[in-house]
Amino acid sequence: MIEIAILITAMLFGGMVLFSFGFAALVFSALPAEHAGAFIRKSFPYFYLFVIATSSIAAFIFWMIDSMFSMNLMLLISLTAIFSRQVLMPSINNATDNNLKTRFKVLHSFSVAITLLHIAISGYVIIQLYSS
Repeated sequence: MIEIAILITAMLFGGMVLFSFGFAALVFSALPAEHAGAFIRKSFPYFYLFVIATSSIAAFIFWMIDSMFSMNLMLLISLTAIFSRQVLMPSINNATDNNLKTRFKVLHSFSVAITLLHIAISGYVIIQLYSS
């Protein structure tokens, strides 16, 4: 069962890294800025659903194998991804729609920080599981 937990957490880590550093960069280099922004905007709800689902599944498996520390870290990712999807993302979209550049920068920076924290936490969990 620990192997499944490692695989799901690795899928979470890899998916977040790919989306954040690969997919977004590709979209902005391949499409005009106005189209790229709209496309990325439509993809974020799915990204967050992926993060919520995989971190929740990982948390459940960690609960089953009695790894409470890892379970709590995955629950933290899941809950903050729910916040990002339901609260932060609509606020960022609203700031964009209303041309509130300073508000957008602050909210977007907060969103990026949360995602980087998610990547760091999931990487930490993988390393801890792999080394034990």
